Amino acid sequence: MGAGDWSVLLAAALAAGWVDAVVGGGGLILLPALLLVTPAATTQQTVLATNKLASVAGTTAAVLTFSRKVPMNWRLLAPAGVVAAVGAAFGAATVSLIDKDLFIPIVLVVLVGVAVLVTLRPTVGIVVGDPPTRRRITIVVVVAAVAIGFYDGILGPGTGTFLIITFATLLGTEFVRSAAMAKVLNLGSNIGALLYFSATDDVLWLLGLAMAAANVAGSLVGSRMAISRGAGFVRIVLLVVVFALVIRLGWQQFG
Repeated sequence: MGAGDWSVLLAAALAAGWVDAVVGGGGLILLPALLLVTPAATTQQTVLATNKLASVAGTTAAVLTFSRKVPMNWRLLAPAGVVAAVGAAFGAATVSLIDKDLFIPIVLVVLVGVAVLVTLRPTVGIVVGDPPTRRRITIVVVVAAVAIGFYDGILGPGTGTFLIITFATLLGTEFVRSAAMAKVLNLGSNIGALLYFSATDDVLWLLGLAMAAANVAGSLVGSRMAISRGAGFVRIVLLVVVFALVIRLGWQQFG
């Protein structure tokens, strides 16, 4: 890899950190960049593992930034983050076993549904709904941690987006608080996948650490913008990222 390749990956990591902090979906930027720039002999496990190293750093920065401004239910979110880590580790362990040709169409259908929902229901994530019961909150957060954590380990792009939409629609939280909650679970899933990939010696540490620094910078800017500009800003970015995910995954599947 030459200086130009490094520049592309660091720029991609910076942009991915910003997008991931606001609405998730940073993998939409960073994974294709890694696949484009790294040598052809690099396995998909190595690409995913190196991406996770950068993502852990950026997500940690986002969690710290959000937690200073947004109320967090740590008694629920911290254990849910551990659950997400376990789910992601299982997902990472099955990367080589599952046919992506079967998995990606399902994700595409879900993403299209998300785009339709957010477009046709402009109050989702903008207007706070009636407070849900503690039991409902616990069930939604734990189920999301297991299911979306597993998805993050096995594929990844859009994990934060799915979490934000889940919390906004099923719990009635506004987008900024949904993003803050999502970052905690996303941090857990990133750590779980990274631990598994580290144990299998799939991480390119030098490259991953350099991208991690850029990812942190983008994440700090993105999380602060989400907090300062509010739910309306997050909604617009969310729609852009969802449509971009649909195009990217659709091209990967059918192009």
